[in-house]
This record gives sequence, C-alpha cells and structure tokens, in this order.
Amino acid sequence: MPPARKRPRSYDPAKTRAAVLAQFGHVRTAVGTLTPEQLAAPTRLGDWTVRELVAHIGVALLAVDRLLDEPEPAKQDARLTDWPAAIATDAGAIADTAHRLATDPPDLDAYLADAERRLTARLDAHPSGRLLPTSAGALPLTDYVVTRAVELVVHTDDLNAALPGLDVPFDRQALATCVRLLADALAAKAPGGSTEVRVPPFAVVQCVEGPRHTRGTPPNVVETDPLTWIRLAGGRLTWTDAVASAAVSASGERADLGPYLPLLG
Repeated sequence: MPPARKRPRSYDPAKTRAAVLAQFGHVRTAVGTLTPEQLAAPTRLGDWTVRELVAHIGVALLAVDRLLDEPEPAKQDARLTDWPAAIATDAGAIADTAHRLATDPPDLDAYLADAERRLTARLDAHPSGRLLPTSAGALPLTDYVVTRAVELVVHTDDLNAALPGLDVPFDRQALATCVRLLADALAAKAPGGSTEVRVPPFAVVQCVEGPRHTRGTPPNVVETDPLTWIRLAGGRLTWTDAVASAAVSASGERADLGPYLPLLG
C-alpha cells in the first residue's frame, strides 16, 4: 500500500507578512548605502547589474499589486509547491522589466518605498484567501506572499554575492519560509521516501523513489545549511561543486540530488 499523502505545509499569514516586510526592510536599508559604482557592479545573474537586481526586488513586491488587479480566478487549481518550477515561464518578461525599471526610477529608495506601501495597503484590503492568477495557476494570496519571501531571500543572497562585505541580514522567519518551500518543492518533484533531506534547523523532507525508510538511521541522507540549500535550489551552486566543497553531506546510493536541481525555473 502506498504511504498516505502528507498534508501540505501551512504558513501563518501574519508571520509570513511580517517576514516579507522585515526582509524587504533589510534590503532597503542596504540599498540606501550603495554608491553609483556599486549599483553599476555586475551580479551572478547574467547581464544584470546591482541596480537591475534591486529593481527586480521591488518588482517582487509589486507583483502582488499587479495580480490583485486581475480578475479573481473561479477556483484554486495550483499548489504552492508548483510555483518554483512555474516561474520560468515569466523569465523573459522579468528580465525586461528589471532592465526598464533600472533606468526609469532615478530614486531607488523612493521606488522601493512605494513598492512596500502598495504591498501593505493591498494586504490590508484583501482577505488571505483571495485567489490570484499566478504563473503556477490560481493560488490564494496567503500562499503567494510565501513566494515573496522566497524571492526576497534568494535575491538578498544574490545582492550579498555581488557586493562582498555588504552583508544584508536575513530575517529568520523569511529564511525559514524560503528553505521550507524549496524543500517541499523537491519532495513534490521527486516523490518517494528513500532519501531524507535535512536543512537544519528549518526543514526535513523525505523524497526520491525507492525502499521507504521507517525507523532508525535512514540509509540515504543529505544534509546542508540553509544558504547552501537555497543556492542549490536556485541554480546558483551546482550539486557537484557543493559536494566537492563539503558544503553538502550526502550518503547512500540514492543521495544524489543532482538530477532534481535546480528547483526554481
């Protein structure tokens, strides 16, 4: 008999909202210190500069405003774990928007402040169950806000990588939310119970087809830290490099997650 399907992880709307705003606040504070030279610096995101990366971070919040302007779908037809893979469909439009916004707003702080104001106003005005037509399908607002935490954490790490020493901090709840959604997305992409993936202190999931482990030490275990996991899931770090550098511990014949990564489309 196949194992019982686990209930989807739930996220507290108030905690998620606070985490998104806290992480965005950390980014705004850091951006306010950047020089023109730093804003023109390259990033690990293709031809994006830091200015374009910052513009995109604002877009991550403004997406809520944009989707709430669309007609509400009749019913939910997607799961939160569908979102990471689905964002690939928006990649071209996202890049074009980042390039345009990087030149349009002369005052990045004012632009980011407006994005935060719009998000706050919209979340105050709409119930958490309001459906949005996202790239993954119809999702409730409370789930889409979870994806905003993922966007902010991933791109905060991109910002820190582009400007060594900037060290934008990570809100703990935002980091936990990002790790958990990406871990659950892995379990959805590679269903099974033969491998245990541990990202302490935030997530443990079972995945990969094969003999299901029920007690004692699992025969196939993968363990890493939160930021390494986020870089793997986001395609910023390859599985081979992570294992070679000992950033990931992987034991067992089914502990190779390389075929399932990255997760963000």
